[in-house]
Amino acid sequence: MSEVALQGLLVDSHAHVWGPDMEWSPTAWARPDYTYTAEDFIADMDSCGVSYGVIAAASLFGTYSGYTIEALRRYRRLRATAIVDPTISLPDLQALRDEGIVGIRLQWFLLDPLPDLGGAEFQALCRQLRDLDMHIHLNIEGDRLGAVSRRLAETGVKLVIDHYGWHDFGPRLEAASYREMLRLMEGGNVWVKLSSGFRRPDAELPAEYTRDLLARFGPERLLWGTDSPFVGHEGGTSYAREVAALHHAVPEAAIRDALGKSAYDFYFAR
Repeated sequence: MSEVALQGLLVDSHAHVWGPDMEWSPTAWARPDYTYTAEDFIADMDSCGVSYGVIAAASLFGTYSGYTIEALRRYRRLRATAIVDPTISLPDLQALRDEGIVGIRLQWFLLDPLPDLGGAEFQALCRQLRDLDMHIHLNIEGDRLGAVSRRLAETGVKLVIDHYGWHDFGPRLEAASYREMLRLMEGGNVWVKLSSGFRRPDAELPAEYTRDLLARFGPERLLWGTDSPFVGHEGGTSYAREVAALHHAVPEAAIRDALGKSAYDFYFAR
């Protein structure tokens, strides 16, 4: 680990990596004409003093996790999530866990219809995740966030809500889905990712979310991430700018370190 990466404790809990010649999913919403390798991610982290990183499964590649697993074997500073077939067996899920994949990502943004959350197949998956102490990382639009998150939380699986929750921008902190997310967080097994703020039309809104969530819950159930390499917004931000955005929202170094400890405990300390 480089010297700069040892300054404080900061964990980037959301980035996507891929190498050359990887096959796109038939339903990929974007097909970037560049690579962002694990080495690129590590270099970006080191340049900004980020100690650890988490690779978030990208829908661009479907259930393929081979490149991610190779990266986890090379770098102990990394953990990851995966997109899996809901019929995955317990031994196969355990094998992913042993490689450093600590949760599954549900890419349900605009997915219609959704899977049957009460069905035997999905409930079995949730039981396996719970037994392995793995989590669900949910990406879904705000108007469906409350109902779906509530059903997932009821299974007892740890739930991470992606990208602040995709709430209606207009009402800001009074958005109905934001208020519902706050109620869910009071239940104890729900975390929120402070990530992808650059995708909001108002650059100050992510900082408002962050400060409000910190005031209500402290850093223990908040996970910061850059969403590097900013697919679809490559020209609008950079790794350094996303770290600067965190400093803007959270100017106190001690609280940033506490966010880092929260993420380290969630992803690494098991």
